[in-house]
Amino acid sequence: MTLPPSPVPRHSDRAPLDSPIDTDGPRVSLHAPEFAADPHGAYRAMRAKYGSLVPVELAPDVPATLVIGYYTAVRIFNDPDHFPADPRIWQQDIPAECPVRPMMQWRPNALRSAGAEHARYRQINTAGLDSVDHYGLHDTVARLAVPLINEFCADGAADLVRQYAFPLAFAVLNALLGCPAEIAQQAAAGMAAIFEGVDAERGNKMLVDSLLKLTLLKRADPGDDVTTRMVHHPSELSDTEMVHQLATLYGAGIEPQQNLIVNTLLLILTDERFGGSVLGGSLSTRDALDEVLFNDPPMANFCISFPKQPILIDGVWLPANQPVVISMAACNNDPAIVGNQYAGNRSHLAWGAGPHVCPASSMAYLIAQDAIDQLLDALPELRLATEPGELTWRPGPFHRALTALPVVFPASPPLPEV
Repeated sequence: MTLPPSPVPRHSDRAPLDSPIDTDGPRVSLHAPEFAADPHGAYRAMRAKYGSLVPVELAPDVPATLVIGYYTAVRIFNDPDHFPADPRIWQQDIPAECPVRPMMQWRPNALRSAGAEHARYRQINTAGLDSVDHYGLHDTVARLAVPLINEFCADGAADLVRQYAFPLAFAVLNALLGCPAEIAQQAAAGMAAIFEGVDAERGNKMLVDSLLKLTLLKRADPGDDVTTRMVHHPSELSDTEMVHQLATLYGAGIEPQQNLIVNTLLLILTDERFGGSVLGGSLSTRDALDEVLFNDPPMANFCISFPKQPILIDGVWLPANQPVVISMAACNNDPAIVGNQYAGNRSHLAWGAGPHVCPASSMAYLIAQDAIDQLLDALPELRLATEPGELTWRPGPFHRALTALPVVFPASPPLPEV
């Protein structure tokens, strides 16, 4: 399909023709609680003032350009020569204690590499992921979900973030990677610190140390799991390279998966179109997932690139070696493409696009759908325990994540375990 050219902003009523990063005016803070509370309101204000490219701040003194135009994003996704994902020059001026550096810094993996390096790492990742048995994965989700539900089903109340979505995403990923519990706990603690931007430098060290342990374990004691297949791939990754492939999988497999489950449950519990329709059978859980991937994708702003030289795009000069961040949430809701028809619609950018598109999207769909269906089948009278407006969202420039999702339901006896 040939995409139409991205529209050029009318600079007569918007910001002047200049690089968003070099602007003298205030930047939009993506790390402020106010942004987390109402990102869509912020995106609308950005679009009115700046058009498709917005000057933002990812953390104090960390400027970036946020892409909020759908066609502009697609152009950037598919132009890795001008928009490579390698941040090594950028990070030279970023202190180690910067809260977003661990999320953005160079690692020898597919996410933060370009060219031949990226192709090699991506081939190894896809080889490990493509061999996962999706039928077996369905059974794995059920086997791990039921004991979690049984821990709170007799209470009549639960926090679905802390008691269900996080531990389930965590357990499923560890099963896929063949990761023992003690190593997994250390990896999860490190990844949580990185996502929250709180003591992120220490979190990064915890993550790397734990994944080195897993790598060495699978070299010595292979299993039928993704880690073993990657460790023993013919490309022969070094221990350091292997650690950073696993870091990518942990980054993608816990926090975004948890948020996809939770954000979809919130939609089902608060929107009559979905609450009645999903439980009644006229709309599927998959349709609810697709609407969330359009409106509140678990990684709202990510897919970061670093232009090698100044580049003119949409009438705006972007400087070299400064981050360009794609807002999947804003691009999916660009008035240029929105048609308000989400059921069966897979045209969102929640998984990225181009050579860096997520290689595990089909598995993420399956895990989230099964997790939600298991819960709703077990507790069909589940409802939100508070007013939707009283829910709070975790601050951060990248994720779209609730602090908690409290629910109530009639107390139920434990389910038979799978």
